[in-house]
Formats: sequence, C-alpha cells, structure tokens
Amino acid sequence: MAKKVAERALNLDNILFNCRDILRNARNSGSFFEKRDMMLTLIFLRLMGEKYEDGVIRLRQQLKEDGLDPDDENIKAAFFDDATFPDGTYNLPPEARWGAIINTPAPRLNTVLDTALQRIAATSEQLKGCFIEGTFTTRNLGANDIKKLVDEVNKISHKAFGEEKDLIGRVYEYFLKEFAVNATKEEGEFYTPHDVVQLIATMIEPFDGTLYDPACGSAGMFIQSAALVEARQGDTNRINIYGQEKDAATYRLAKMNLALRGLSHNLGGTNDSTFTHDLHKGLYFDYIMTNPPFNLKGWYDANLANDPRWADYKTPPESNANYAWILHILSHLKKTTGVAGFLLANGALNDSDTLEIRRKLILNDKVEAIIVLPRELFITTDISVTLWILDQNKKGGLYHGRRLRKREHEILFVDLRTWTENAVKGENKKKVRLDTQQIEKAADIYHTWQKEGTDGKNYEVPELYRSVGIDEIEANGWALTPSKYIRFIDHDLEIDYDKEMGRIRTEMKELLKREKESQAMLEEAFRGIGYGIE
Repeated sequence: MAKKVAERALNLDNILFNCRDILRNARNSGSFFEKRDMMLTLIFLRLMGEKYEDGVIRLRQQLKEDGLDPDDENIKAAFFDDATFPDGTYNLPPEARWGAIINTPAPRLNTVLDTALQRIAATSEQLKGCFIEGTFTTRNLGANDIKKLVDEVNKISHKAFGEEKDLIGRVYEYFLKEFAVNATKEEGEFYTPHDVVQLIATMIEPFDGTLYDPACGSAGMFIQSAALVEARQGDTNRINIYGQEKDAATYRLAKMNLALRGLSHNLGGTNDSTFTHDLHKGLYFDYIMTNPPFNLKGWYDANLANDPRWADYKTPPESNANYAWILHILSHLKKTTGVAGFLLANGALNDSDTLEIRRKLILNDKVEAIIVLPRELFITTDISVTLWILDQNKKGGLYHGRRLRKREHEILFVDLRTWTENAVKGENKKKVRLDTQQIEKAADIYHTWQKEGTDGKNYEVPELYRSVGIDEIEANGWALTPSKYIRFIDHDLEIDYDKEMGRIRTEMKELLKREKESQAMLEEAFRGIGYGIE
C-alpha cells in the first residue's frame, strides 16, 4: 500500500491536478491566464532552483578533482560568484534559491516569490522581461493557499520525472487542456507533443547551425531538438536558436524554458506578430521547425500587400494564413542548403484559393516530402495534420554524412494515418502517440528515398508511401493530398471466390444435416411419451 501511495505522489498529472484544485478554490486566483502564469512561474523557480543546487554540487566536485578547496574564500569568490558556472548553470541570487523559498513562512510567501523574480531579472539579461511584475503580490493568495501551492510544486523535479523531459512545456499543455475551455483553434493555443517534435527533428536533423521557429510558443521545438542532439552525443552549443512569439505570456514562458535548459537564444526583444513585425528580417537559417496556428484568421494587414516574402509568388489569401506561413518559412531558409519541417492542417494540401502558390512551389522544387499524421496526436485539437518538408537543395550531395541523390521534380508522399496502435491512457479524449520505433521507421523511409542508389521512380510501399514525379502531380491539378498518389489495395480482390463459395456451401450442408438430425431426435422423443407430431 505504501508503495502505491508513493507512486501516486510522484505522478505529474496528480500533482498538477492538486495545484489546479488549489487555484480553483482559492480566493483572488484570477483568470485562467493568471492561474497559468502563477503555476508556470512557480515551476520555473522550482526547476531553476534544482538546476542551481545540482550545479553547485557539480562545481564543488570539479574543484576537488582539480585539487582546489571549494570552501576556501578565494576559490568561492573566483568560481561561485560568477553570473553562470562553467557548465552554464545560472548562479541564482540567495533570495531566488528554492531552498530559501520553500522554507519561507506562509504569510510572507507572496512577497518573497516576487522578490525572487525581481532579483533574477536584475541579474540576468536573458531573463529580463520573462516575468510579470508583482505576479504573486497582485493576486495575494491567502497564506494557506500559496503555501499549499508551493508545497505541491516542490514535488516536481527533474530527478523524479527525467532530465530529458520538457517539464515546463508539459505543465503548459496540462493547463491548456484543463483550463482553456474558451480557447479556439485560431488562437494558436497548441502544445506540440514530444513525439511529433521528435519526428520532425529525426527527419531533418537540426544538429548544428542555426535553428528558427517563427511561432515558437513555449519553445518546445527547441527543447526537444536539443534533447535529441544530446541523446546522440552532440553539442547543443553548436545550435544557434532564433524564434518569435506573438502572445506575451507564451513569449515569457519560452524565455523561461530556454533559460532553464541553459540554451542561448534570440527571441527578439519582445513578443510580436511574425507577419506584421518580423523580428529576424534579413536572416537566413539552416533549419526551420515550427507548428504555427492552424487555419489562422485575422493575420492580414494592408501593409502586407506587397511584402517581399511573397513577391515571387502571390499574396496569400486573407482568410487563412497557412500559405503565408509557408512563404514566410521559405523566405528565411538559406538559399541553397536550408531545410524546413513544419505542421499544417490538411486543407493546405489542396485549397483552391492557394492553387497558384502551390503550383509554383512545386515547379520551383521547394517541396520535398508530405507526411500525413495520425489524427489523434494532439490533445488540444482534433484537426487532421500534415508534416511538410521544404528543401532548398534537391540536387544531391553530402548531408550529415549521408550522400544524397538528385531528387529534382520528385516529391515523397507518406501516409501514417493508420499508425494508431499506441493509445495514451488517462486522457479525456482519444489520444495516440508515435513511439521511437515508428519515428525511426518514418525517418528511414524518408532518408532511404533521399540517398544515392534509390530508384525514385519505383520507390513505394502500397498504403504507406510513394515517390511521385511532377508530371503526375500536374495531372492531379497540383494537389498534394497523399491519397491521390499512394496506391491502396482492394483487399476484396485477394479473395479466391470459388474456394470461398465452396467453403460456404460445405458449411451450409453440414448445418442442414445437423438440423435434420436434431429434428429426428426431437420427433422420436415425443413419440416415446405418447405425443405425435404433425
């Protein structure tokens, strides 16, 4: 019994459920967004404090191995007073350390928490603007409520739930799911599941150079990409992160998340619209990964009519931003080597009002692969989603140690809609995930298609993938819907009808024979007791 109780206490969803209930029942807890900001800020302080404590332990150990005394005052001044430790750990001011916060008497907690935020912002350029001034004192939760909340958050730890996990992102996802009942698909309140990010990263391999996300949300794309690099013994210092986010609260969250991971970044000086105020204008990137808001309305501004991002194509329709995202992404890719992987709603594959843009993208050989994903991957939307890959170099050559063939005027279509066997338990709606084996298989389909020696004209597995030439795509009206190109087998044609009908006739004869025998036995039984059967 004790073991079960301990396991329950270390379940992240249980902890977050408790926090949600504390905030729902507390006076002055504010709107959904204020609840979310308080929770995310608390968890940031908790995890940042844990990172600091671990950093101190590592630094002390390293100094001892180097023959230095970590308790010597001169050594302390030389190594422990820096803004960051050699391993990139932030040196938190004493007032901002979790050990000080957790031991604060309940009546003083709101003040102490806001003081911690002020001190962090004052000592770190990266974290300026991450926090709302007076987050806790403005709401001024009751002493008992804030104490219960801090005690629950104290249970959240990378040691308990895994260093590789995007815990802040997972909390963000939870509170979107549980609190944001009024959020619409157009508001872009999406959290990209880890497995989807891993799929994109495994395919395009953003292991060095510049990585950009024009709708970076809580920075999940960056976090998961960095985790994948680390898992492959790569160096995250070789990745330069750039991003932009429109929503102020989510922008702050992204900065917190990246700072927590020790990942240097440039998200622009503030939150802003990628379309109306491109904060990275004129920059070109090696890789772009993004999950922009699906079917976004209200994106257009009259000043965008002659924007250079779509000068070579056509102005995207005002009613939907899908192709505005595509052309924005293309405008920021390095001209001869850039690769992008991004998600869009399936409607973008064959919208009639974007036909001319899509036709020119295909003719210009920008589209490399189209992968339709299982429908139930996202918690916060039921919309059907496609992974697009754009590639500025389909001429072949060396890429991450792989020698690629010439793939001009070919597009790979993949349909993963049937990959739904991995159900996620404990969710309010049906949800599935892609496991590591499936992700590796999907990436292998793509990488094998790219490599030298593959015959693109005959590269296919019915009902799963197929390489298609531009002539066939033109014949299909420039549609990029995979089901128009991937062969689906009519399994009824595989049936041997003569054999099947013979089996059915045999079974029917046997059934009729048994019925006659049963009838005869019944008649005999009735005669034996003096009844006749007419």
